[in-house]
Amino acid sequence: MTLPLVRAAKPADFDAIARLTVAAYKADGQLVDEPDYERLLADVPARASTGELLVAVDEPTGRVLGSVLFVLPGSPYAQLSGPGEAEFRMLAVDPAAQRRGAGAALVRACLDRATELGCRRVRICTRSFSVPAHRLYAKFGFVRTPERDWSPGPGVELHALCIDLDAASAPSEAPTPADLARPAAADVTR
Repeated sequence: MTLPLVRAAKPADFDAIARLTVAAYKADGQLVDEPDYERLLADVPARASTGELLVAVDEPTGRVLGSVLFVLPGSPYAQLSGPGEAEFRMLAVDPAAQRRGAGAALVRACLDRATELGCRRVRICTRSFSVPAHRLYAKFGFVRTPERDWSPGPGVELHALCIDLDAASAPSEAPTPADLARPAAADVTR
């Protein structure tokens, strides 16, 4: 299986990004306790103006399979990162395209971008119950940093994860297509 191509999102991609992000978060049960979050997820232009919005696309068709927002500290969307760090937010893969490598390709692109910028580590957060997402990130070398866990509101518990880029998994250690084909894998992060 060939991993999807990751590129910068274009305004023409924004409607597809909004649809697939909301669909992925709903499918993962992430909007049950926080229905207002759907509006934020669907506001792709606002998100795109605050960082680097990336998409994973199916090369033969050009179909947008997933997206992620890469940000640096001080960005309105940065939640955990500090000096010398980066983070990514709202990683989502269309439920119909999950387990085809789009999530892994987007994570790898964010790690590569952080390395290019000289960042020492990448921090992210994900819902406490999102075990498949935690499994994906663990394959890359992310570890839980419970001292940074937090809650943006009642019923929404976020687990903080971090990877030191010096210790980041080499591309050959990233998830394989077989790892991504396992049932119940979700490609969603907060």
